[in-house]
Amino acid sequence: MKPPPDRLYGRRSGHRLRPRQLLLLEQTLPRLALETPLPDFPRRHLEVGFGGGEHVLAQIAAEPDALLIACEVFANGICSLLSRLVAEGGEASAALPRNLRVFTSDARRLIAALPAASLDRLFLMFPDPWPKIRHAKRRFVHPSSLPALALVLRAGAEWRIATDDPTYQHWVAEVLAGQTLFEAPPPARTRPALWPPTRYEAKALAAGRTPLYWSLIRTDRPVEA
Repeated sequence: MKPPPDRLYGRRSGHRLRPRQLLLLEQTLPRLALETPLPDFPRRHLEVGFGGGEHVLAQIAAEPDALLIACEVFANGICSLLSRLVAEGGEASAALPRNLRVFTSDARRLIAALPAASLDRLFLMFPDPWPKIRHAKRRFVHPSSLPALALVLRAGAEWRIATDDPTYQHWVAEVLAGQTLFEAPPPARTRPALWPPTRYEAKALAAGRTPLYWSLIRTDRPVEA
């Protein structure tokens, strides 16, 4: 399989942004920017593609002592999260969760820059499946991406994957069958306990699709150079 390109997303925005959304991007988003070095937290988590942000909100509330780095490039999704964090009028001044940072570029660029063994958990919740064969190289789960992910996840760290797309489900199973960096037991067919629901899951269930839920564990096998 060929390696994926630098970009794994499609559009950066949908409908025209409203004044309130522009304020959120201009005044609130910079206050959640990820700093270097990483903030000092006992645990650090990464979510790739947070959509409307409901999973992010559930995670930061459930684990206040864990830093969550939330990655999303779609402006409307970013605004959806920010609008839930601050009331109108508080874009520049309202208190923000101390355990949340937002990264608005390609997640793989962030992963390439993170220190080794710096993450305790990785979330990939209902990603774009890129269903066409010619677009398979853009899927986040890809053989060429696994070493970089394994490098930033400490031994014993968990990688959660959920998808309702049959093509992506088969793809994930195929990719995981050919690697040794992660323990990959069979996926669950119902959402595990302590996994927050998402609107994408709700849409899938309403449409009669069956999501699969993988819980992968980083082995202690070293990443080969």
